Amino acid sequence: MAKKKPLPIYENVVITDCAAEGKCIARVEEKVIFVPFVVPGDVVDLQVRKKRKSYSEAVALRIVKESPLRQAPMCRHFGVCGGCKWQILPYDEQLKMKQQQVYDQLTRIGKIELPEMRPILGSAKTSEYRNKMEFECCNKRWLTAEEIASGVTYDNMNAIGLHITGAFDKVLPIEQCMLMDNLHNEIRNAVRDYADSTGMTYFDIRQQTGLLRDIMIRNSNTGEWMVLVQFHFESEKDKQQAEALLEHLSERFPEITSLLYVDNQKCNDTFGDLEVVTYKGSDHIFETMEDLRFKVGPKSFYQTNTDQAHELYSVARELAALSGNELVYDLYTGTGTIANFVARQARQVVGIEYVPEAIEDAKVNSAINNISNTLFFAGDMKDILTDDFIARHGRPDVLITDPPRAGMHPDVTKTILRAHPERIIYVSCNPATQARDLAELDQDYQVVAVQPVDMFPHTPHVENVVRLDARKK
Repeated sequence: MAKKKPLPIYENVVITDCAAEGKCIARVEEKVIFVPFVVPGDVVDLQVRKKRKSYSEAVALRIVKESPLRQAPMCRHFGVCGGCKWQILPYDEQLKMKQQQVYDQLTRIGKIELPEMRPILGSAKTSEYRNKMEFECCNKRWLTAEEIASGVTYDNMNAIGLHITGAFDKVLPIEQCMLMDNLHNEIRNAVRDYADSTGMTYFDIRQQTGLLRDIMIRNSNTGEWMVLVQFHFESEKDKQQAEALLEHLSERFPEITSLLYVDNQKCNDTFGDLEVVTYKGSDHIFETMEDLRFKVGPKSFYQTNTDQAHELYSVARELAALSGNELVYDLYTGTGTIANFVARQARQVVGIEYVPEAIEDAKVNSAINNISNTLFFAGDMKDILTDDFIARHGRPDVLITDPPRAGMHPDVTKTILRAHPERIIYVSCNPATQARDLAELDQDYQVVAVQPVDMFPHTPHVENVVRLDARKK
């Protein structure tokens, strides 16, 4: 068998632009090379790791000359944990890149006429902005390149942290994450210290054994904290150990108002179909937005940047231009946050969502806030939103849609075109699929406003709100 040619090393290469997924671009011999953990203006030596016909992927072996844009990362785990790849880029530059990303995707993919885009709305907080984090507990610690090179060994290979891309059975131990209030670091590290001191076993995803499996931590702008620990019980002793850990957390952290656990015997860490047991406190916490209160349970979806969620929904409400007489459809309503947020400016709001538990939360949130003009329906969007459904509940004057990253199903888009609302407000967490859907709507609708909103500083992710008005015929 012929030996594979070694992949090339390129020296003194200039990084030119930012690209998708937090990577940057260099060009060598007219070929595009994607490189992580660098910024435009860096001069680097590159080691190609993957070679394709039209592009390559590489890593920076050495920074020959730092870009004037480069700044020191705020997190000690930068470069290994892949969560915040733009930490080394000043925030104002991140916003410029995200604004350009939205423009490029809407024009290149959508190929539609656009008005002048509004300037992106940046996040007031660029650290400790998240209200939810999840951490894996694993008996296989990820060793960094430096640890491997040094020959360091650990008696205890257990770790609580984040998965490394491409290593589903290994976890990078996280000592301090800067994305959430520091109390979450104290809670997570307290779980680790207690588990290690008592000999508690960590989960082995390959063997499907071990007690300690996953930790979810949520907080809210009302000052409440929720902690949910996933266990994998194999004996009565395991349950006793688990309860001892929960009691330890309860005593040490009186800030925890909702302490929950799950016995997860499945092959994955999702628990939407499992019973959640309340060990102490309440089974929910509350978030507030303006004068509204939203109940958030362990299975509830709520935007993970609370302050920017208000900015995002305020933009959607402003662009909807409601007078109080409109019938509004809110597609992919989740727990009804947008539906309840705009309900007082509408005649009626009809919300549709795939997850039945989320719809029950939406109804509860309406009741909590004394909102009586909402209706919520659970089911697959393409099956619920039909011509018959619209005939029964009325043709919407305004339609708000906030689909998942995959965008809207083609059947949904076709039904929207037949329903022909006067205005569509399209909220998206993926401008690429949003652009695809806008191209389908373009035959009957014109984009009249585009407002990017940054929900996740230091990442390449960006939300975008578009208003479409029906074309006059």
